[in-house]
Amino acid sequence: MPIGDICVRDVVTATPDTTAQQAAKLLRENHVGDLLVVDLINGNRVPVGIVTDRDIVVAIVALELDPAAICVGDIMGQELETAQEDDGIFETIQQMRSAGVRRIPVVTRQGVLVGIVSTDDLIQLLAEEMMDLAKLISREQRKEVGARR
Repeated sequence: MPIGDICVRDVVTATPDTTAQQAAKLLRENHVGDLLVVDLINGNRVPVGIVTDRDIVVAIVALELDPAAICVGDIMGQELETAQEDDGIFETIQQMRSAGVRRIPVVTRQGVLVGIVSTDDLIQLLAEEMMDLAKLISREQRKEVGARR
């Protein structure tokens, strides 16, 4: 199954010049823990970074800096891992593990934002798959008992 089939497509975004204060408001209003930082290129959103609520706390609040004076482009990581929408789920998990990231933007082959997937999304999917396997075992056992009667 391609990662594009399970990614969250309703992504909250900001641009690099969004202030940390504006970013914090976006996080609060949308009940999310991260913002995808995007450049707008020909009307398309192209991801260039991620800023989390933790980034804002550690880089700004803890240092008693002014969140209205610092932009998310200043605190986001400089290297962004992305997955292409047709990458497989396990390929994406391996990429996330290798890069040490908990969330990864999903993009088209042209780099345009499609969505985002997090470890939480993947754990939920895998848990559902494991539950289906467990049901298969139980069903098989019932079927075998019924066939022997």
